[in-house]
Amino acid sequence: MTISHFIYNFTISNITSLKFIVDQQVEDIEMPENLKLNTFLDEFHSDCPHPECNFGFYGFAFGQSPFPVPQPIQDALIKNADKGAYAAVPGIPELRHAISKYNRHYFKMDIAPERIYVGPGTKELVFNLLEVLHGTVILPTPAWLGYLPQIRFLKKNYHMLPTRANKKISPVDLRKLALRLQDRQKILILNNPHNPTGLLYDRLELEEIADVCREQNITVISDEIYALTTYDFSRFVSMGKIYPEGTFVTNGLSKSHAAGGYRLGYVIFPQHTIELREQFKKILATEYTAVSTPIQHAAVAGFEISKELDDYFVATRNIHQMMGDYTYHALGAIDGVKTTKPDATFYLLADFNAFADDLHKIHITTSQKLSESLIVHPYHTAIVGGDSLVLERTDFSARIAYVDYDGVLVYQKYLQNRPKSSSERTEFVRNNAPKIVAGIDMIAEFFNNLKRDNIAKLETKKSSLVATD
Repeated sequence: MTISHFIYNFTISNITSLKFIVDQQVEDIEMPENLKLNTFLDEFHSDCPHPECNFGFYGFAFGQSPFPVPQPIQDALIKNADKGAYAAVPGIPELRHAISKYNRHYFKMDIAPERIYVGPGTKELVFNLLEVLHGTVILPTPAWLGYLPQIRFLKKNYHMLPTRANKKISPVDLRKLALRLQDRQKILILNNPHNPTGLLYDRLELEEIADVCREQNITVISDEIYALTTYDFSRFVSMGKIYPEGTFVTNGLSKSHAAGGYRLGYVIFPQHTIELREQFKKILATEYTAVSTPIQHAAVAGFEISKELDDYFVATRNIHQMMGDYTYHALGAIDGVKTTKPDATFYLLADFNAFADDLHKIHITTSQKLSESLIVHPYHTAIVGGDSLVLERTDFSARIAYVDYDGVLVYQKYLQNRPKSSSERTEFVRNNAPKIVAGIDMIAEFFNNLKRDNIAKLETKKSSLVATD
């Protein structure tokens, strides 16, 4: 062996034996539930021996708008692909001005561009806000699965605020909780329209919550990413309009423009926050400098006011509503299942707790085990269970996302022949979203089989007792 070979082998053996130590803070973070489910589904496909597994699964788990990205955004991205320079940290001026006009047009809010900061998606911006704001976080439950991991990662103090039967924040409960908290500042995360229930807070409900926030010095992070999916858009009111002095509003391209992969969101700061905006700017500059410049220029086209985009929003929200109405009625037709009736988004919350006794008899004791039981053969149905939604692990509720269809094809068919009557709308879903229809049938079959098998076991037990006597 030559000296050079000896040195090479010695170096390699030492490199391969190195042990890297991961920070305990990272060790304590769990993989986000949606990504864990992705991993589970991949393993399921490779392990399932049945030929039926080849088709995949009925996808009620993933919340991504299936529609095409509006053409003006696509064209603007191509046109601006040469923009290679770093952008200003808060966002390019053209985009901040476009977002200002967009909010004036759709949400009736006059927001100076200086109060608008752009980031790589609202998820990152919520994280940045939680970094910069001191105080205890109030998290209403059920909640979007992304909030709690961020709160824990930042080691923030937090308290859950369970909602009542209507799944909305009770101002009375909010006041009681706030009075118990010692921090000078409390931070309420308000998601409106709401993921996972699909519910919308109306003006009066927001005003009652705002009254408590003013009284108890509660800052609000209002995640309004689903605003433009509100089925009856005239009903939507931003918390930034109701409580402008204390609300950070986040929104973006992901849901209304079906452009989650563009990773562009924005935050509107409350009034009179010049010093705070400077502190926030330091965080953005430190963490990611600025959002991709070509993406920002493409987003300008997405936030411009035009008939083409208005027509797009109307069509896509009408399709979401048709799919939501069908899912709501079809799940509600299963004896024992209760669901929220969505006003917006592409989700609803299904409550399967009426089957708790039957589930316990076959050793399904958590919502995670229910999710796992539904995905295996022969049901092939993916849902997001209640423990991922910051509910108790034993709560057999689940988020149902009704977007498992070819959005490009459905969008075209809707424009060609818009359903008018209730029967036409139902027929449209049956013809164009067969996996939604079949997936709900599978959920029904799962619970019907569960009851039937438990009844059969009970009858067998009774027979054996009679025979013994």
